[in-house]
Parts: sequence; C-alpha cells; structure tokens
Amino acid sequence: MNIITKHPVNNLGYGFINAKYLPKGKNEYHLRNIQNKNGISYRNLTSTEREILIRNGNNSDDWDKILVSEAFDPGLVKNCKFFGLIRIGKLEPFYLEFHNLRMPVGLYNSTIISCDFGDNVCIDNASYLSHYIIGNEVMIANVNELATTDYAKFGNGILKEGEIEEVRVWMELCNENGGRKVLPFNGMLPGDAYLWSKSIDDEGLQKKFIQLTEKEFDKQRGYYGTVGDRTVIKNCKIIKDVRIGSDAYLKGANKLKNLTINSDEDRTSQIGEGCELVNGIVGYGCRIFYGVKAVRFVMASHSQLKYGARLINSYLGNNSTISCCEVLNSLIFPAHEQHHNNSFLCASLVMGQSNIAAGATIGSNHNSRSADGEIVAGRGFWPGLCVSLKHNSKFASFTILSKADFPAELNISIPFSLVSNDAANDMLVIMPGYWFMYNMYALSRNTWKYTDRDQRTEKIQAIEYDYLAPDTINEIFDAIKFLEKLLPDENGCYYTDGFENSNRRTQITKLPEALKLFNDLIIYYGVSQFLDHVKKNKTNSFEEFKESIPVKITRSQWINVGGQLMKATDVDKIKQQIKTDKIQSWQQLHTIYKKIGNDYYADKLEHSYTSLLEILNITSKQFTKEIFKNILNDSITIKDWMGKSIYESREKDYTNPFRKMVYDTKKEMDKVIGKIEDNTFLQQQLGELDTFKKEVKEIIKKLQL
Repeated sequence: MNIITKHPVNNLGYGFINAKYLPKGKNEYHLRNIQNKNGISYRNLTSTEREILIRNGNNSDDWDKILVSEAFDPGLVKNCKFFGLIRIGKLEPFYLEFHNLRMPVGLYNSTIISCDFGDNVCIDNASYLSHYIIGNEVMIANVNELATTDYAKFGNGILKEGEIEEVRVWMELCNENGGRKVLPFNGMLPGDAYLWSKSIDDEGLQKKFIQLTEKEFDKQRGYYGTVGDRTVIKNCKIIKDVRIGSDAYLKGANKLKNLTINSDEDRTSQIGEGCELVNGIVGYGCRIFYGVKAVRFVMASHSQLKYGARLINSYLGNNSTISCCEVLNSLIFPAHEQHHNNSFLCASLVMGQSNIAAGATIGSNHNSRSADGEIVAGRGFWPGLCVSLKHNSKFASFTILSKADFPAELNISIPFSLVSNDAANDMLVIMPGYWFMYNMYALSRNTWKYTDRDQRTEKIQAIEYDYLAPDTINEIFDAIKFLEKLLPDENGCYYTDGFENSNRRTQITKLPEALKLFNDLIIYYGVSQFLDHVKKNKTNSFEEFKESIPVKITRSQWINVGGQLMKATDVDKIKQQIKTDKIQSWQQLHTIYKKIGNDYYADKLEHSYTSLLEILNITSKQFTKEIFKNILNDSITIKDWMGKSIYESREKDYTNPFRKMVYDTKKEMDKVIGKIEDNTFLQQQLGELDTFKKEVKEIIKKLQL
C-alpha cells in the first residue's frame, strides 16, 4: 500500500529540515543562505507589486515570504504558485535565446516551492520546482519535476545525519560480486579509483579511503540543489537531487537523480534525449545523448556516452567514448573507445588507450558457478571483432586479439602481441611485436591522437600516451627473458605453455624477429630520453652528460595508476602516508599526483638509462663515448625503420587490390580517402624523422663523440 500522509497546506514549503537535525540557533535556511552566493540584495514586495502579481494569476501562501531585487518587474511573473520563502533577482523585459530556444525573461506557469533565483531567469512550465538555487540567466522550460530532498547527496557515496549504512551508494568496480567496491565522489580521479579498488586486501587503507570521502562532504541535512549560471534545461521529466554547474545543457532527459553534473563556461556538459542517470558523477565537458542509461557511475571529464550506451557500476576515464554498448562493473582508464551495439564489457580493469570492437563479449560467459571473475588489460588493449573471452584473463600492454572465440582463460604477458586462436590446429598463437611489424601506422597515430584529444584543462594526473614508457619497457624485458629460453623444434617452430588455461600448445611466431625488435626498442627508448635531456639541460660534454643522469643499480618497477605511470616505491609510499594520516584529504593526494607527475621526466630518464645499461649488459662506468656514439647511430637506423614501417602500413590501404576495387578510378579513390602524400600525420612523422637525425648528429658533434 502506498502511504500518503496529509499535512496542512500552509505548511507546504516549510520544515525542509526536520527539527531534530537543525543545529542549535539555526533555522531551515542556514545552509541555503551559505550556498546562495549571487550577491543580490533582496527586499519585500511593495503593495503595488503585490497587486500586479495577484492580477497576473499568481498566488502565494504568504506574500511577505516573496523577496525580490530592486530591479524586479512584477509584470514578468504570471500564473505561478509560490510556497515558502522565495527570492527573485532582477527581471527585465528581454528574451533569452539559446540554440533557437527563445524565452521571455520571467517566471510563468509554474509551481515554485522555497527557491532562490538569480537575475533575468526564464522559467516556464516548471510543474514542480522545489528547493533549488537557480543562477543568473538560466532557462528552464517544460520540466515535470526539479526538486531536492533534505538528504540529497548529489551522487556522493556519503550518509547524511540519521541515515543507516544500507542506504549508502557504492560503486562495484572490476568485479561483479562487489569485492572491489569504492565510494563515488565528486572529483574522483582514475588513480583514486584504482588505488582504492586494487588495495582491497589492506583493511586499514580501506577504512582511510572511506574516511577521506566522508570528510570531503558535510553530513548536515538541508543542502539545496543548484543550477549554475546560463544553464539551459528544457523538456525534461524528473530531475531530483541534482547539482548542476554553469553553462550546462539538459534537453529531453527522462530521469536524472542523485547526481553532480560538473560544467562551466570552458567545459560545458550536455545531457540529451531519453537519458536516465541515477547515482553518479558527471565530469566537466561530458556529453551524454540519446537513450543512455547510467547507474552508480563516475564519468571523468570530457568523456561521452551515446546512442543507448549503458554504464553501470563503472568508472569511465577522461576523454573516453562509449557508444551503443553495455559496460558493467568496470574501471576504465583514460582514452577508451567502445562503439557498436553488440560490444559488451563486464568485470574488467582496462588501463586506457583501448578500443573494444564490434561484437566483443568480455564478460558474462559464466564459465564457473559463480559471478564473472576479472579481466585485467594493460593499456592499448584491442580485442578484435566478435572476440569472446573467459574470465579470469590478463593481458600485457598493447595486446591485440584476432577475431575468435577464445575457449579458455588467457594470461598474455608479452606486450605488443597479436593473439590468435588457431582452431584448425587446435592451438593458441602469439606473435610478439606484431604492432611494430605490421601496424606501425596505427600504433604511432594513436599516440598522437590520444595526446591531441586530451581536452583536460586541469591535468592533475600526468597521463602517459607514448607506447614506449617505463611500463611497456619493463614488460619487454620480461618478454625477452622468457623468449630467449625457448628452443625451436625440428621444424624451427617455437612452442610453450602457461599462456592459456588448457592442455593445448601455444605457438610463438616470429620469435627471432621479435627478440631483435625488442632489443632495438629499448635502445631507441633510451636514446630518445637522452636527446630530450641534452636539449633541456644544454649539456656541453659527454662527462657532463653522464654526471647529470642519476645511476640506479636496478631497473625500477612501475605501476599504471589511472593512466599515470608511477614507480612502485612511490605507490607504496602513498599508501603508507594515507594510513598514517600524512595524507588527510583527496586534495592532498591529488597534489602528490601532481608532484609525481612533475618528477616523471627525471624518473623516466633514470629508468631509460638503467634499461639501456641492462640491455647492453654494461655498467655505468663502461658506458663510454664510443658506446654512446654507436647507439646514437643505431637509433637513426631504428628511427628510419620505424618511419618506413609507418608509411608502409598505411600504404597498404592504397595498394591492396581488395581495398582499391570499390573505386573505378584512382581519382575517385583520392577524393574519397585522400592522397597518401597529403596525409598530415605521415608528413608529421617524416618531419620528426628529419628532426631526430639532425638532433643525433648535433649531439655527436656537441659532445665530441
């Protein structure tokens, strides 16, 4: 039975906060008065203004509770019902226009309960507008309900006074059974979500994460919903317990409940037709359109959900797009792409720069009697068309999976590999270094693309987009160590096991080529860092150059923390500082992210030098001028090969007869896909090659090598 209670009508608009939750000496407006920072000086209505308002079809339970600014025009308020304390800013005889929506300034045809309005707002047909603070030049048209409760949490995983633990909203990342759950909060970065969900075995740290979150927000009841300046809301049904920033655009949404929608004049957020969002945080500059469903979620800044996408119990990193797909219980780092209606991602940690192809089914195959396990995919994860995976599986960075129904769990530890299921011969096939051998164009272009598309204006975490970085170089070293132990059979083939949870053989193809490639990549990585270092520090001699690089005995271990690479020792230090209260807020932690990011150049240089010494099998003392000159010259050869591979992998699109067959003439093909010689990215790569060669020659001369 629905429990409907009766109250005196003259109580409507009052008693927003239960008396038992009011601080001593405070009234129900004490938080509202703190929140309202528009600076408007309000006054009581004059008798003339009151008469005009009544004549225009307005009514109020108490006209003395209607306060207005000095420049208030009562003729611009018509057919409204007011309850409780109402404060109205300047109303002038103008109309506002946004995307062909033209509305006269004023309040029309609305029921308004205990709200504040800034200057020159346009409110028409707001059927139920309750306990909101509306900014300047806001446009609201045709909204069924725009209301706030006294216990509104605006998407944050906190409790208000008097609430029980069972009502707290958790976000169950990476695992369907909630074993890695975290509390969502406004401002949550990918690194926060990773550290929290990954350290689930540290109970002391888990308690501290909860404390950090609860300290971030006031437990008091009675905060009003807010709509920032110049925000436009039209044709929406239910908006409840939502805090909306400035310059946002909401049109045709079905239901928005318990949310923070971050938006400002430089990073506008938009939510479109048919969307239903509940219990979440929308970051700055986000786009959410056309039938999207999102529940218990965080969208980091400049991410997008489109065309019926579903995001449930998941964190979506910055500059990511999910379109038409379904994502559940996943933690996704920045620069993720997932399109096509039948792509599915569940119970996964995807470490960014990833692309989920059409038909990919990553989760809910239930190969056990319990919920799905977990998928852990390093950055650059690229499952091909119609890939089906078993939980649990783990993938090194830049793993590409060919179209296949993989029959068993996988543990692919070799980076930059193509993984195939050879059903005819009943074996798993791994080609290490595939990207460099056959698709160098895509690998290099993606690095450029991710950097170019990083729209963050506040880059708290320094996200690494280069495919050669401490994490991938360490994986390459591990791969070399493993591959060097393999011996060919009588047919020259390499077989091994441990990559798949089955009795099938795993074949490693192109092994000699991969070993040489991986050695070359480590050398190129080291030289690239050296070139940057010499340029930035204006080193004038080889001895000065060597002295400027710190020497470590062993190569440092690194962790991808939300897209930001950190030394494992730094991550351990962060955790310890949180547990010992040296880090007492999320803001302090974010400041440490920035500091680690500022130190990244030096840490990466140190790592590259240690890596170079290890691959050359020498000590720092043995690193002589002659060796330096040799690897500089070797790096030119490697860079030449890279440039050639980039060009050739793109050239295939112009020479492959099956690509060309849909065009009757070359001119037609050039018009459709453009001439290869006009490809700006290829031109850029050629320019970088020339610059690289020039810089190497200058260093050889400058350091007298």
